Amino acid sequence: MTAPFLNHRLRLAARVIAGGGLVAYPTEAVYGLGCDPWNRAAVMRLLALKRRDPAKGLILIAARPEQLAPFVAWLPPPRMAVVLASWPGPHTWLLPVRPETPRWLSGRFDTLAVRVTNHPLAAGLCRACGGAIVSTSANVAERPPARSAFRVRRDLPGGPDLILVGACAGADRPSSIRDGRTGRVLRP
Repeated sequence: MTAPFLNHRLRLAARVIAGGGLVAYPTEAVYGLGCDPWNRAAVMRLLALKRRDPAKGLILIAARPEQLAPFVAWLPPPRMAVVLASWPGPHTWLLPVRPETPRWLSGRFDTLAVRVTNHPLAAGLCRACGGAIVSTSANVAERPPARSAFRVRRDLPGGPDLILVGACAGADRPSSIRDGRTGRVLRP
């Protein structure tokens, strides 16, 4: 894919997200489904499409750690150094939510799952959007995650407003999830 075409697709996807739409895109292991984390209607549409319980909370991805700062509080330096050393990459961390973080993102938790992605399309989308985006697997809850644009279309009919077609990075499973405060692994 040529750079001008890719940049055009990323700008288009960012406009869809800014307009309250849903975009599917490849990540490290599976296709993600994303939207503007500040747009409640978009998040509710995403949750309804996935048939996901809002109490479970969501994951945000970013191209840089600073894009996560409006949503989560940084941990004390020794703990935060461990988190930052794992990024960018397929490592999701639970960090304490800021008071202004919408509950539709964190669900019933006082933490939020966040990751700085190293997937070029996913990171490019965050840069085009100018901040973090919601990133949940592009599938109906409890069903296998999509690993291709074809599967997204098949498994989520009438779903995303746009699909950024590309290859997943080859990881065999979704990102690990750890508690940033303790380092405890919640999902290997």
